[in-house]
Amino acid sequence: MHTVVVGTSGTTAEDVIAVARDNARVELSAEALAALARAREIVDALAAKPEPVYGVSTGFGALASRHISPELRAQLQRNIVRSHAAGMGPRVEREVVRALMFLRLKTVASGHTGVRPSVAQTMADVLNAGITPVVHEYGSLGCSGDLAPLSHCALALMGEGDAEGPDGTVRPAAELLAEAGIEPVELREKEGLALLNGTDGMLGMLVMALADLRKLYTSADITAALTLEALLGTEKVLAPELHAIRPHPGQGASAANMAAVLTGSGLVRHYQEETAPRVQDAYSVRCAPQVAGAGRDTMAHAALVASRELASAVDNPVVLPDGRVESNGNFHGAPVAYVLDFLAIAAADLGSIAERRTDRLLDKNRSHGLPPFLADDAGVDSGLMIAQYTQAALVSEMKRLAVPASADSIPSSAMQEDHVSMGWSAARKLRTAVDNLTRIIAIELYAATRAIELRHGLTAAPASLAAIEAVRAAGVQGPGPDRFLAPDLAAADEFVRTGALVAAVESVTGPLA
Repeated sequence: MHTVVVGTSGTTAEDVIAVARDNARVELSAEALAALARAREIVDALAAKPEPVYGVSTGFGALASRHISPELRAQLQRNIVRSHAAGMGPRVEREVVRALMFLRLKTVASGHTGVRPSVAQTMADVLNAGITPVVHEYGSLGCSGDLAPLSHCALALMGEGDAEGPDGTVRPAAELLAEAGIEPVELREKEGLALLNGTDGMLGMLVMALADLRKLYTSADITAALTLEALLGTEKVLAPELHAIRPHPGQGASAANMAAVLTGSGLVRHYQEETAPRVQDAYSVRCAPQVAGAGRDTMAHAALVASRELASAVDNPVVLPDGRVESNGNFHGAPVAYVLDFLAIAAADLGSIAERRTDRLLDKNRSHGLPPFLADDAGVDSGLMIAQYTQAALVSEMKRLAVPASADSIPSSAMQEDHVSMGWSAARKLRTAVDNLTRIIAIELYAATRAIELRHGLTAAPASLAAIEAVRAAGVQGPGPDRFLAPDLAAADEFVRTGALVAAVESVTGPLA
């Protein structure tokens, strides 16, 4: 099994994916263990002093003015976890919780939180045992970190609350820890607060969304090329010299992908042989690289923000190398929230242009000779009419999901926390948007491959033929009389979601961007 070693300098997106989705084993480096011990010595020294220190010997948030006596401090740390574990709603997905826990461990291991090495080791042990705390949908405002979600994770470390075991069954966390031979932690000064105070949930979802969107943007370039081919469009607009004079990197990459798919096609530019030749293709076809490319550039910016956050130690207060323990505002989720919302906007536009291309394939007045709705016997058969309805419904929801969460703020903690990021909400809706975009691209794939097969006497590009052969082998049927359509669409969705479409095309083209 792959092992991810956590040091003091952050982590990578690849390591987050490995732990969250592939159950990679987690180990703490010797460097991290030493840094944890040094920082803990500083916290212990401050705890022994009579002067109050925020997070060490005081209350929290609006209650920070109370000095907590030594005999109550362990109770204080337990209480903050219990009281903050106030989430409600459906369970959050296992991969999100694992990312959340791993990223909290990343910050703890930095040596800036003051948590004991034994607590960090317990966090790693819980991940390695496949124990996943039950975390709920609602409870984070994206400021002071993802408080409620992280609290549910900390609660499980204490042997309280519920968690999912490696067999997928939800049981009391105490039972699961005992079976794994893991001793519940007894929190000391600052440790409860340090386990709760980070952007880890929204960051984990950003990292996973970027991984999924990269695959989807390549898939969308492929389906756009297939639609261009099915509509007998021209590939001349993909010429690299055209994109060189507007040098947005994403635009050039998308155009190059489409051109690679269309190499050797016998359908492109066939419009020149029609009785009413077209001078230009419609925007949804001609401008596909510009729209998808802008989304690619948005992803590049989001990935830069994610890389900075992955290298960060997000806690309040933090232990600095010179021994000071200082309050700060680094837990505010604005940097992550903004790009999560930005990605939802870009994804909505990509879904919108894909739907417009699909609709064009189904309209006999705009499809240049294809049967209405790609039906076998139009009138008797409805063809893909309602598949486009489904796609339109998904696009409509994508537009609603594109409304920024980060533009909102609701004051909390008696106005102490009076401006929040709503980054968790931005991340949750982006996950839905990514799922919807996958389905939208799958429907365009279904329509475009059927349309190409209906162009009798014309030969598609080798890469297109590879895609058609692979999608048919995956259980997505080709042209013919009406049938129960939902299974075909589900199979197309899975084909896109797993990356099988990209793999099939790359078997001919080589690696795409």
